[in-house]
Amino acid sequence: MRTPRRTARTPLLRSSPVIRRRTLSAVAALAAGSVLLTGCGDGRASDDDAVPAGAKGSSLNIGPDQHRIRGKKDASAAALVPQRVRSTGALRIGVEAGSVPPLSFYASDDRTLIGVEEDLSTLVADTLGLKPQFDPLSWENLFVGLDSGKLDAVFSNVTVTEDRKQKYDFATYRLDELAMEARKGSGWKVRGPEDVAGKTIAVSSGTNQEKILVGWSEQNEKAGRKPVDIKYFQKNSDTYLALQSGRIDGYLGPNPTISYHVRTSGQTESVGHFSGGGDRIQGKIAATTKKGSGLAAAYAAALRKVIADGSYAKVLDRWGLSAEALTTSQVNPPGLPKTAN
Repeated sequence: MRTPRRTARTPLLRSSPVIRRRTLSAVAALAAGSVLLTGCGDGRASDDDAVPAGAKGSSLNIGPDQHRIRGKKDASAAALVPQRVRSTGALRIGVEAGSVPPLSFYASDDRTLIGVEEDLSTLVADTLGLKPQFDPLSWENLFVGLDSGKLDAVFSNVTVTEDRKQKYDFATYRLDELAMEARKGSGWKVRGPEDVAGKTIAVSSGTNQEKILVGWSEQNEKAGRKPVDIKYFQKNSDTYLALQSGRIDGYLGPNPTISYHVRTSGQTESVGHFSGGGDRIQGKIAATTKKGSGLAAAYAAALRKVIADGSYAKVLDRWGLSAEALTTSQVNPPGLPKTAN
């Protein structure tokens, strides 16, 4: 759930090693239900200025002419598409509106949607012999679009969860990875709870990464180590200001946006990578479709094809996300455990 933007220059900041322990189910009670919660790797930024869309010296193309890597129709994969979709000749794809590089954001013309989500879903559509049609929507309306039949698929950093599997079908296409970001040259490496003991770390409220960080802090206290001083900022721009000024030691967030910021800012580095599911399970990001639509098998077949021919790897490499690559696509694999009601 997004928070309102503030006009004041002073960042909204709260800190404590134990407060703000909002679990995913608690946030769900305030939002549209746990099935629709940010339980993804939460590549979503907290506001439109979260991550720079490009930086001086960066070779990344953020212009409207993307020269996308395109796929070729595969007859066996295309045959799995239900006739009702095949007859339209198009694949209606929901992506989240706003600026969340490198996932989905607007090019330098402020009109053209670009990002890894658009690139991968275009590959899938090409392989199925369909024309990709993008519909930028708010997070909540992506699921409304699936429920109503307006959308055939959502490519928006959605993690497979057992809660979501009750309403949706999935075809995986990336690992759900989190990262710890620190100032460049910090010499800090984070592998687990002991490496964050006594550190001051920012995290977004109501996310899986917050849940993991709070858990680490609790483990440290039980082991007689110092807890984590957890801080919450309203905007990611404020988080990065605090990081550069030394007010925080690190920021735990989605690997895609952190990887992009590291690449374009030149001021920070990733000092640790973790599954979005924590120690319980390796989280996976998936193409999402309405349960029983018959489309998940087609998406998985298309993804397996582009993984095998190398075009999938080229897309991930382009956006700096090769570490999140899968070796195959699965339909409805084990997801993050159900949240308590």
